[in-house]
Amino acid sequence: MKEKNITTTFAKGNSILDIEGLMVGHYTEIEAMCGVTAIICTEGAIASVDVRGSAPGTRETDLLDPVNLVEEAQGIVLSGGSVFGLAASDGVVRWLAEKGLGFQLGDNHVAPIVPAATLYDLGRGRNFVPSINAEWGRKACDNARNDLLASGCVGAGVGAISGGIKGGLGTASLSLDNGLIVAAIVAVNSLGSIINPMNGRPWEFGLEMKDEFGRQGKRAVRLPHITVVSAGKNTTIGVIATDADLSKTQALKIAQMAHDGMARAIRPSHTMFDGDTIFCLATRKKQVPESRGIFPNPKANAINELGDAAANCMSRAIIKGVLSAESLGGITAFCDLEDL
Repeated sequence: MKEKNITTTFAKGNSILDIEGLMVGHYTEIEAMCGVTAIICTEGAIASVDVRGSAPGTRETDLLDPVNLVEEAQGIVLSGGSVFGLAASDGVVRWLAEKGLGFQLGDNHVAPIVPAATLYDLGRGRNFVPSINAEWGRKACDNARNDLLASGCVGAGVGAISGGIKGGLGTASLSLDNGLIVAAIVAVNSLGSIINPMNGRPWEFGLEMKDEFGRQGKRAVRLPHITVVSAGKNTTIGVIATDADLSKTQALKIAQMAHDGMARAIRPSHTMFDGDTIFCLATRKKQVPESRGIFPNPKANAINELGDAAANCMSRAIIKGVLSAESLGGITAFCDLEDL
């Protein structure tokens, strides 16, 4: 019998910070119902992206195509604020440049590579358009750390709505038997719902590891009859990270497979009204195992395992993001729904 490829446990912190070399910082404006989450790669990381939603708001995603020149990114920004939120990336670029982190230009100058994706949370806070700007991105970087990661109503997830209830930011990780680690971070702001209306539980609650969903994960809830779902005001954005030594092409494949986890956890996903986007970062700390087979690519099996793990991490992170959110701005969270 073939051995399982994936262990039954997550990595130490069960977050994207389990990937050595990454830091994450949030900046949150509660009254504005908007925020920024910056994923910082202090040593650079191979980066790619896959966009599946039909209403994306992104920056520098073309650069991450495997046919294009630059291979490494120094950061990824996830933000609220829709088209206005992309301005937060400017602050992250400046912060990184001041530290000498970026694509080397000569004469001691660098160009930090900071792709970004934004979600729609306009009209949910004090003003219809939040005052999100480059300073928000800089503050997220100032708050970056590598030892503890808040979730729920923080950063890019503070103004999020998921299927008519409060969305949020979640993270999860997974250790593979081959020694590699895969992790996800995601801001859940979806048109679709993570809850199966037939039983009141998350579609993918069976993926839970070691009681990671807590007390809320054991509940079956009654979804509200009247929701605040509004087409065109959505988008789920996230990052898959791994310590594997991947090429840009392989990182793209991992991002593509991670969308399977989004589609399983949120139904429907990748709609005409979502801009669903997943980045992949590979810090290249560990070699990808090789194996013999009928195909000439000796790393194909390991890439399959990484992609499968990425999808499961994405599903779990999505669930955790919604379950950890609190009711805010008149939007009811899962924790405050009635039991079924």
